Amino acid sequence: MESNSPSVQSTPRRQLINWDLAASSAAKLTPAGPTMSPREIAGAVQNLRNLADASVGHVHAISRLDAARDLRDSELLVVDRASWAKANAQSFRTLLEPALDHLAETRPEAFSSASMTLGSALTGAQLGTILAFLSSKVLGQYDPFVPSRNGMGGRLMLVAPNIISVERELSVNPSDFRLWVCLHEQTHRVQFAAAPWLKDHMTGHISELSAGLMDKADTLSERLGNAVKSLSAPKGGSALRKTGGDGPGQDMGILSVLQDPEDKARLSHLTAVMSLLEGHANVVMDGVDASIVPTVKTIRRRFNARGKSRGPLEKLIRQLLGLDAKMRQYSDGAKFVRRVVDQTGMDGFNLVWEAEGNLPTEQEIHAPDEWIDRMSIRRHG
Repeated sequence: MESNSPSVQSTPRRQLINWDLAASSAAKLTPAGPTMSPREIAGAVQNLRNLADASVGHVHAISRLDAARDLRDSELLVVDRASWAKANAQSFRTLLEPALDHLAETRPEAFSSASMTLGSALTGAQLGTILAFLSSKVLGQYDPFVPSRNGMGGRLMLVAPNIISVERELSVNPSDFRLWVCLHEQTHRVQFAAAPWLKDHMTGHISELSAGLMDKADTLSERLGNAVKSLSAPKGGSALRKTGGDGPGQDMGILSVLQDPEDKARLSHLTAVMSLLEGHANVVMDGVDASIVPTVKTIRRRFNARGKSRGPLEKLIRQLLGLDAKMRQYSDGAKFVRRVVDQTGMDGFNLVWEAEGNLPTEQEIHAPDEWIDRMSIRRHG
């Protein structure tokens, strides 16, 4: 498999997270993928690259985004599980180090105590363990935050062992399934190409959220303790569920009990953006018919039913990490996109990529007509 996951170097000053340990732990703990000969691996890698290239034209036709015509500012990598895990350790470092710098510069007296306080929650070994778990679940990922080897755009990673494992598990046509997956992942690549401001926008908000948490590092230990206690709360009263009215609140994993109002507002905005990105990618992926992916109906049916067979341990881990909330983002975002496209057409929806102010709020994700009215877009009919 190809790799673009340079070693993650630590500096003595930043030991809140040991990035080297995170990367090495993740690589060591990743479970083995499906058994394949070197020839089969080489063939699968080339096939995935070919199908990823072929999917771009379909993304362009469905999304009507001209950015799909030229994606040379980013790169495509077909990777194994360990390479994906290492790459994401690098991504976490890129996103979190500004917050660590902020903590070191603004509260140097708390840095040492924060390292001790958060040691059980944010150690490199624990991060590596989480990445190892995820490494066998992710089919593909577009990472806009770490530059590609040409120093320009991000990188699209297709995790070949996972794609092959799932297509075998579902007994679906391999080429059809791979193309279907590529349609989703290439859409993410196109989104950031269509909205070149989006990377910095998201990076800024993630940094603000991280810095906000770091600023409260001296109280985080107590809140982590409360979070752990909440796991044993009676059904119907679990603190894992975001509370406060009948709005669009949803389970957000263990992080849901760690934010104050400002943090929750930042998280709400990022949730809306992620819902938009994932929902739009799902709409594009589902925009294909049998003329493009002949067995698409079978793939959709079997893939959607797959989540029902998860074991209790995996379900618990997914809840703790907020992965089920992410799946709801797919659904909520897709409903938003479909409603807007139905009312205004794809060109009307594509106004969302033109400016930061056009991004929907979390409330608007659940009430698409409010976004349409705010954008003053003319409805069909």
